[in-house]
Order: sequence, then structure tokens, then C-alpha cells
Amino acid sequence: MIKAVFFDIGGTILDESREFAAWADWLGVPRHTLSAVFGAVLARGLDYRETFRTFRPGFDIDTERRLRAAAGKPETFGEQDLYPDARTCLAALKEQGLLVGLAGNQPAHAEQLLRALDLPADVIGTSEGWGVTKPAPAFFDRVLDAAGVEPASILYVGDRPDNDAAPAIAAGMRACLIRRSPWGHILDMPDVAARCLFRIDSLDELPVLIAKHNTTTAQDGENSPSRM
Repeated sequence: MIKAVFFDIGGTILDESREFAAWADWLGVPRHTLSAVFGAVLARGLDYRETFRTFRPGFDIDTERRLRAAAGKPETFGEQDLYPDARTCLAALKEQGLLVGLAGNQPAHAEQLLRALDLPADVIGTSEGWGVTKPAPAFFDRVLDAAGVEPASILYVGDRPDNDAAPAIAAGMRACLIRRSPWGHILDMPDVAARCLFRIDSLDELPVLIAKHNTTTAQDGENSPSRM
């Protein structure tokens, strides 16, 4: 049975469109141009930061974050940047008695911003705060530690087959791919998708799918020969 559900942050519960627009403005390039280059970078399987280096060679995102903050234009997000289905999904899973966590590749200050949103989540972790970045196995070790249950009872939900689903499965967890964000639409890894427990287009689908899965699993357990 699924006992804990952890969510990637950017592209899964958080719509990063407004922040990418802010980066385009910071770099002084048209927003649609940055979007086009971003898509090309992802399609080639490169790190998303190569998008910025296309316009500014030697671009270092940590340095630029500090410069933006000093200029009064910090990287930030708020309630308006949550996907409309995020809060209701988290709340529904909590009502099912599941442990709910948020864990993704984000700067440490994102933890404070997420806590300020008062989301129905038991655990909030970021790559910078944890000192390890997806898809490293150590990141998913931190998820396991935070969940406190066996790996097969954890569902990790994300938009990327490479950074989210594949390493979660390798760690012994279940995985769910959500088809949204540029990564969710551009990256195509059928072998990974086929190994996911669920593939969804909206978080609204998830509470019902998990409830059905847990009910079926419980019934199968009751009817197994070892319980007869």
C-alpha cells in the first residue's frame, strides 16, 4: 500500500512560468526567445542552465541569484504560482491519512517560501537544504529517511522521467509521472514511463488513483493464501 507521497516541486506543484519570464527580463532577451531556446536545450538532453549560457556565456545561476536579490528582483514565488490542482490534491491525500512531502531541486530559500504558503505537507525539503541534488541516489535516501516507511510504500510524483521517476524507482519507490511543464511534454522515456505506477495529466486524478490502489492492495492481501 502507498503510505507516503512525495512531490517534486518545480513543474509538479509549482508553475515556474512567471519565474522563467523574470529570468528572460533579467537577461534582457524576449521571453518567447528564451522559451524557444529552453525547449531546444531540453530536447537535446542538456542541463536547463545551458539555456542561460546561450545568452550569457559563463552564466552561474547561484551568482545571478545573488545579483538579482541585490538588485531587488529576487527569485521568488507565491500562491499565484501554485498549479490550481496542487493544494486540493495535497489536502485530499492528507485526508486519506497519508504522509505528504515536498522534495525537489530548489534553492534553500524555497523552503521558507513553501512554508509561508501553509501547504498541507508534513515534510518540505530542497536539494540545497539537503546538500544533494536529484537524480543522485543520496537525494532519494533523504526522502526515505523523511518518510520513515519502506521504499515500496512511497510514491514519488514528478514531471521528469530522468530526474524524478527513474531514480525513485531505482531507490525501490513507486513513481508517478505528471505530463506538464516543458520537461513533462518534451522528455520522452517510454521505458521509464512503463514502469511507473501512475501516469497522469492533472494532480486532481491522484487521490482517487491512490485510494483505489490501496483498497485493491488491501483486498488482495486479505484474500492471499497466507491469510486463508
